[in-house]
Amino acid sequence: MQVIPVLDLLDGHAVRAVRGERSRYRPIQSSLCATSDPVAIARALVAATGARTLYVADLGAILSRGAHDAALAAICDALGDGLRIWLDAGFTAFLPMRAFVERVLRLTRSAAPAAILPVFGTETLVDVGAIAEASACGFEPILSLDYRGGRALGATHGESGWWPSRVIVMTLDHVGACGGPDLDTFADVRALAGAREVIGAGGIRHADDLALAERSGASAWLVASAIHDGSLSQGDVHRGASF
Repeated sequence: MQVIPVLDLLDGHAVRAVRGERSRYRPIQSSLCATSDPVAIARALVAATGARTLYVADLGAILSRGAHDAALAAICDALGDGLRIWLDAGFTAFLPMRAFVERVLRLTRSAAPAAILPVFGTETLVDVGAIAEASACGFEPILSLDYRGGRALGATHGESGWWPSRVIVMTLDHVGACGGPDLDTFADVRALAGAREVIGAGGIRHADDLALAERSGASAWLVASAIHDGSLSQGDVHRGASF
């Protein structure tokens, strides 16, 4: 199981998630480095985990408080060729996603920046046809099935025919909560997903939680707080994992 580090961007900073309650998000205080600068935190997360994928949530874009185009371009330049960024910027449909990604890539200066794969979250997705359009245009879209308080958010979760090959189970109130992973919701989604890759998100506190997540059948799990707090070491991340 792959561990994918998470970077949340808000008001020009990397911020710490708190149960998906975005009004409570504040600039990150991390054991990895003494700054909340997005590029520095991105570098530190990749170095701490050895991951080749970084999940980035542009909360400024999601909340209509100002997208982080320049910061995202700088992250793409800093991480470089061979690394993938899974980007959730509150995409509602295909055309706004394409415009956003192309705008970021135009700002990059590297000859070989990190690749951007769009994440469509059901919290904001309006047109489910965006998944097929993005696939047809070579964007390799990822679907995030979003939940809060035991309730599915947005587009119908029980109809899996339109899902892409990668699906994230995003239980927002487990993100930054240090309460353990939501394995029940994960199991429900995995039963519908067929041969698709299913990725979990949130709740990981330590290596034992990682082991539980791996046994659940997850191909990957999104993790942030435990990495910043140092409760997961690079050895924990790599133990039993295949990258």
